[in-house]
Amino acid sequence: MERGISPQITINNWRLIMSIEIEIIVTRHAALIKYLKEIGLATDNTIVVSHATPDVVRGKNVLGVLPHSLSCLTETFTEVPLNLPPEMRGKELTLEDMRKYSSDPVTYVVTRV
Repeated sequence: MERGISPQITINNWRLIMSIEIEIIVTRHAALIKYLKEIGLATDNTIVVSHATPDVVRGKNVLGVLPHSLSCLTETFTEVPLNLPPEMRGKELTLEDMRKYSSDPVTYVVTRV
């Protein structure tokens, strides 16, 4: 598998996701950052913040977990869905856990109406 592409994701969808430069990652989890670098969605230069504010995310391509009140301020919002079993919830995940439980990244454009 090339750059984290799962059998379910199409090459065209992956190219679209990869064409968006993630500017800000919102996370407190080191394993997520390592995983994003591994699959090519982050570099050593990508800004990482543990808590987002409107000023930080406004108009940016953001990856992480955000409330809708902030995701609607972004240019794009990308998440890496996790399919965690109940016993893994609330635990700090390792890089191996990220590889095992993560789904394909999903990018959204969120609009407030």
